[in-house]
Amino acid sequence: MPHQESFVTVAGCKTRLMRGGSGEPLLFLHGARGASAWLPFWETLSKRFEVIVPEHPGFGGSDMPDWLDNTSDLAYFYLDFIDALKLTKVNLAGVSLGGWIAAEIAVRDDSTLKTMTLIAPAGIHVKGVAKGDIFMWSREEMTHNLFHDPAFASAALAIPPSEAEQFNEMKNRLATAKLGWQPRLYNPDLYKWLHRVQVPTLIVFGDDDKVIPPAYGPAFQKLIPGSQLEIIKDCGHAPQIEKAQELAQTMTSFIEARR
Repeated sequence: MPHQESFVTVAGCKTRLMRGGSGEPLLFLHGARGASAWLPFWETLSKRFEVIVPEHPGFGGSDMPDWLDNTSDLAYFYLDFIDALKLTKVNLAGVSLGGWIAAEIAVRDDSTLKTMTLIAPAGIHVKGVAKGDIFMWSREEMTHNLFHDPAFASAALAIPPSEAEQFNEMKNRLATAKLGWQPRLYNPDLYKWLHRVQVPTLIVFGDDDKVIPPAYGPAFQKLIPGSQLEIIKDCGHAPQIEKAQELAQTMTSFIEARR
């Protein structure tokens, strides 16, 4: 069946939601560029899971609520979201900003979670390892720096964005700046509490990530008890696009091994 799009109101925020497939719930939290369209990656996962992809408050088709100030607010929002949708045994996953939010959720309350997958997550700082400054890059620089293979960037830039897409891009950039401008893309307190994560956790990085360097992978693995780290070769910051099949298979194998 094709995926469905709808809106749900949680904590007073009208939130756009894409949902497809059947099986165990897989709640996927998108990165800074938003979730405007259903990806082939999610379609692959939907053959095994019920894939649920909300647009964060402040992004894309979702409202910008007055209460949104930081990623902690989004963590509590998603705990309410899980309750509102009556989800249990959730396979939580997130990429980049979404991975940061997922980690913030898990340190607060992981009682409804079955597994967690953090894909190139932001959220911590590794001394001496600089992240890419996404706020200073142009649209073209950002697109090229997302990928290892320049063909993906060229394909993305070959199609000019519509007015609606330009509006959403600006909205997403503003929301990301609100959440991660200072300090840049991390919560100074998060690393202190990652030991609270008790669910099986998979950490995935591309070996050529120019946004969050792959050196952040071992740092997260050290902080999250029992976590597993996978490095994808010839891959940048968007494995859900550049290595979609490999990432989907890695996630599926990890989750199915933990029945």
